[in-house]
Amino acid sequence: MARNRQRGRSGAAEGVVEAVDGGLAELIPDRDRPRGWTLLIDGAPQSHVDLDDPALLTFEYQRRLGHVIDLAAPAGRPIHAVHLGGGAFTLARYLAATRPRSTQQIVEVDERLVRLVRDRLPLDPGARIRVRSADARAGLARLPDGWADLVIADVFSGARTPAHLTTVEFLAEVRRVLKPGGTYAANLADGPPLAHLRGQIATAATVFPELALATDPTVLRGRRFGNAVLVGSDRTLPVAELTRRVASDPHAGRVEQGKALRDFTGGAVAVTDAAAKPSPVPPPAVFR
Repeated sequence: MARNRQRGRSGAAEGVVEAVDGGLAELIPDRDRPRGWTLLIDGAPQSHVDLDDPALLTFEYQRRLGHVIDLAAPAGRPIHAVHLGGGAFTLARYLAATRPRSTQQIVEVDERLVRLVRDRLPLDPGARIRVRSADARAGLARLPDGWADLVIADVFSGARTPAHLTTVEFLAEVRRVLKPGGTYAANLADGPPLAHLRGQIATAATVFPELALATDPTVLRGRRFGNAVLVGSDRTLPVAELTRRVASDPHAGRVEQGKALRDFTGGAVAVTDAAAKPSPVPPPAVFR
């Protein structure tokens, strides 16, 4: 059951709390933006969206994924995109705003979350965005070969990426759906000793000849738990421009590629379905 009062006596928006399949969802109003909202699941921040300005990305990792979207094709050109994991549909809204006439498919397993977001944070009816309530890997399997210019994986069950979305077999399915020259981007979360992140880079290297990693330097050095965006393709990635954009963000990051990224991987082995594990549990202090 939802607990919600859309407007308080002051006229300010009030929060929404509702049970969804993945836990307890909260929509928290942004005090600085009349139609801005942050989505939390069981207290873990998932997405921020401003219905008046869908091109605004405030979360650090979403800004980095936004850069990948910007560089996936010439500016403004419509593309076909797949979003594995929906959240508040932030990145799909961003892509629709920055690349009008794009065709997008969101795959989100949490059906009740999809209904909540559609109801409280409705999509632009003119945007070509289809939302499918399904497991990410099952939804991906239903897409035709070579359909997508871009596949973004941002899937968390609670605060962990499910094991079956961390493997060579999963990424082979991503590669099947991508067009030649298409781009894959994944939001990964890890902390010291970064075994999960190293393993995910090794796994992606078996499928994509070109890789880059964008993250906060303190995460890369294993000093704290955080997010990293892994980008893969069969084409040469625009690393110089991605590096410039990531370095100029409000929370500046760095981009690694080539030998430096291989050295960071440190001999980690690729993950297969037979040995897969979810990403690690974040320490409690991460969300305080």
